[in-house]
Amino acid sequence: MSIRSVAFLVNPTRPEAISAAGELAPLLFSAGFSLYTISDIAIEGIKKVAATDLPEIELAVVLGGDGTILRAAEVTLTRKIPLLGINLGHVGFLAEVDRPTIKAIAQSIIEKSYVVENRMVLQFEIERGGKVVSTGWALNEVTVERDATTMVELFVEIDRRPLSHWGCDGVICSTPTGSTAYAFSAGGPVLWPEIEALVLLPISAHALFARPMVVSPKSEIIITVESSAALLSADALRKIPLQLGDRVIITRDERTIKLSHVSATLFTDRLVAKFKLPIEGWRGE
Repeated sequence: MSIRSVAFLVNPTRPEAISAAGELAPLLFSAGFSLYTISDIAIEGIKKVAATDLPEIELAVVLGGDGTILRAAEVTLTRKIPLLGINLGHVGFLAEVDRPTIKAIAQSIIEKSYVVENRMVLQFEIERGGKVVSTGWALNEVTVERDATTMVELFVEIDRRPLSHWGCDGVICSTPTGSTAYAFSAGGPVLWPEIEALVLLPISAHALFARPMVVSPKSEIIITVESSAALLSADALRKIPLQLGDRVIITRDERTIKLSHVSATLFTDRLVAKFKLPIEGWRGE
């Protein structure tokens, strides 16, 4: 019988995350699991390793906020394993709506009863002088934005056809998951996670047409930098300087992020909880 292994990815700056990991670890360890972490924490029963030395695991347990989950996705994407985000008090769109008990979390891991959703991922290439100089991916969004105090000049194409030139603070291309992140703050539409589409919107554009657009997931979005400098940001975690003439080509990635929950939750309930939407007086079942 093979030994089951789980990774703990913990925000070391949040005491409640470290405490929850300390409660969960003994329950899994006693059930025969090998436990690992790449986080800067020290918890009995959890072996700390470098990211490159992390062995084969079946699940990544993430204790922290949505930012911690985005960082954990860097580990789980290539391994094609689920990540289980645990709510620690702040309602987000990636972790549980309600915090389960530690016992319930342990039971769902032991029994593999957690629910798995496949979330769309973006991939991008940066072309410079006709050559690809960098590639990457994002779960929430890829943003081409200004790298200085002045606005950036960008030219956007969709499916190799010209769309518009914008003088703006930047352009966001987001997944449905990312539609509730930066794109939402910039005035974009909220997409249910099950929808297969991309969101494209300029930020503070000086133009008559600067509306957010919902684009086919099969489309290729090309953003050409027409300013002396700009910055590409992927999930606000991975940032790459851009030069005049660089072309950023954004498409849907064939890979997905496997986002897990202890119990299934409707996205409507997640919206209500996050924004404290007024639902008093509802007489439904």
